Amino acid sequence: MRIIIVGAGMVGTQLAKHLIQEKHDVSIIESNEERARHASNRLDCLVIHDAGNSIKALEEAGIARADALVCVTDSDEVNMIICGLAASRYGRTNKPGEPGLLKIARVRNDDYMHLSQAGDKQVLGIDRFIHPNMEAARSIVKAIEHGAMGDIVSFSNTHYELGSIDVEQGSAFDGLVLKDYRNLVTVESLVTLVERDDEVLLPSGATVLAKGDRVYILADGKNLPEIFRFAGGTEKPIRKIGIVGGGRIGALIAEGLIHKDKFSDEYEENEHNRKKRNFLFPLLKTLIPRSSRRIVIIEQDYRLCKDLAARFPEALVLNEDISDESFVNEEQLDDLDLLVTTTNNQELNIITAVYFKLRGIARTIAMVTSSGYATMARQLGVDVVIPMKSVVVDSILSHLMGSGVKEVHRIGDGDVDIIEVEIGKDVPVIDKPIAEFKLSAGGLLMLVNRGGNSFIPKGDYVFSQGDHIVLIAKTGSQAEIEKYFGAAV
Repeated sequence: MRIIIVGAGMVGTQLAKHLIQEKHDVSIIESNEERARHASNRLDCLVIHDAGNSIKALEEAGIARADALVCVTDSDEVNMIICGLAASRYGRTNKPGEPGLLKIARVRNDDYMHLSQAGDKQVLGIDRFIHPNMEAARSIVKAIEHGAMGDIVSFSNTHYELGSIDVEQGSAFDGLVLKDYRNLVTVESLVTLVERDDEVLLPSGATVLAKGDRVYILADGKNLPEIFRFAGGTEKPIRKIGIVGGGRIGALIAEGLIHKDKFSDEYEENEHNRKKRNFLFPLLKTLIPRSSRRIVIIEQDYRLCKDLAARFPEALVLNEDISDESFVNEEQLDDLDLLVTTTNNQELNIITAVYFKLRGIARTIAMVTSSGYATMARQLGVDVVIPMKSVVVDSILSHLMGSGVKEVHRIGDGDVDIIEVEIGKDVPVIDKPIAEFKLSAGGLLMLVNRGGNSFIPKGDYVFSQGDHIVLIAKTGSQAEIEKYFGAAV
């Protein structure tokens, strides 16, 4: 694919790096000279120092031949204007029967969130809106759903989920040879990935788990807490939740925890966003019933506190500085079961989460900007870390990978992709056994959903049209996936 990215910030450069690894033709437009120079030095692609709404820059980047335009500048309005400009001037079909230019805009303002609920009708010529706040909030609520013991990846129309947890010293997983895994864990599940120090392993039966390994396990969501116990994880009731930061993300998390039904209903009405309704704010299975839960929101800004108190009368809203130790002691925050840090300062989020873990709070979740900070935060003991930029990049990639690909999730610091694919008509794998599916860099078919029934495939599985499958593969395997499944990746 030929893809133009407008904006060379962290999201733009992460996205470009991934797409270049997958052999796509990428061009970047960046108005800031320093950012443009930095991107040019780091990335093997065309980088143009100019404004994204410049016709000359768009044409130099190859807009007339491009398959996709992704606008991720710091301005919502600029992103939408560029997409609208491209739609009016370059809206075309490449060839008969082929789609035209795909236009994606990142928007942070929650007021624009409803623009993406216009059904099949385009708004300002934009095909897809990416909402970072919503993406981060739903990732955090999904982690809370499972007791905040590790990161959780959900898949469409199935109860199976991929959960990660660190192996504790002396646990049943410490020293376990994976060929003996099924003797220990009797429910249907699969160890799909192991992170060990800076290494990412696609495990075999001979792999031996050890203290400090982060293991990714696929299982029915209701069985994950039981499996996590073998790794040393202890599920504890979550009755009182503290949210540090009452900005857009903190408010969306509170909305998901307090007004889940009302929030989800807004998405039920929209057929175009049918996929979103299943994962925005599902019923929090591991939490105490809503009537028994307590939500505490801690925010420094007085005006924000007034708005939050009016919006969430069920919650306790405190106009305080979380770094003030006297406030922490006075309000007896040590009795929280979970603390979620969502301020705009990622260092404060990490430090606060670690500090409260040391004070005895069982679970903490921290929102950070990049995957590098996420790695450090996990090593410092934060239970769940949400790297904002990576979440956004994953969402964009899901829209760039062709009609057969439904979702993309990057794990292992971006070295491994989890890809959801719907097998189309007349693709090469149809009626072929799973034994013929082998990726040169290593990969695994983890999950199949056939006719509404989900299962972990065995050796006798045969691919069939309409199967919704989930693959895990090393980054750079997309060309081979295209060979097997015919998806235009």
